[in-house]
Formats: sequence, structure tokens, C-alpha cells
Amino acid sequence: MKAATVVGILLIVVGIVGFAMGGFSFTHEKKDVDMGPLQIEHKKTESIPIPPILSAIALVGGIGLVVVGVRSK
Repeated sequence: MKAATVVGILLIVVGIVGFAMGGFSFTHEKKDVDMGPLQIEHKKTESIPIPPILSAIALVGGIGLVVVGVRSK
């Protein structure tokens, strides 16, 4: 397979995941107090949204690269 085809397939997958998930989230865990056996901590969840326009651009670009990769044989 050509490099353009592989990158195109990866972009298609990223575009589909972006539409399906809408973004991703992660959790920070921070210790506030650590005095021997006494530990106080908290968790903070943050999310980063992926705009639908970026998902669409990745999907269209991926399709374009797959077409270019197939036609260049």
C-alpha cells in the first residue's frame, strides 16, 4: 500500500471517531495534603471537544488521499 492510502485510512478513522465521540476527556489526580498516613486528594475531569468541522475535514481529506493513493498505481 502507498503512504497516501495509509494516511487516508487513518484520517477516515479519526474523522469517524471525532463524529462518534465528540471529543475526549481525561482525569487529573492531585494530592492536596500528604502528612504520613493522612492523605487528601481530589480528581478533576477535563474534556476537550473536537469540533464537527475538524472531523469533517479529516474525513474528506482521508477519502481524498485514499482516492489519490489508489489512482496513482
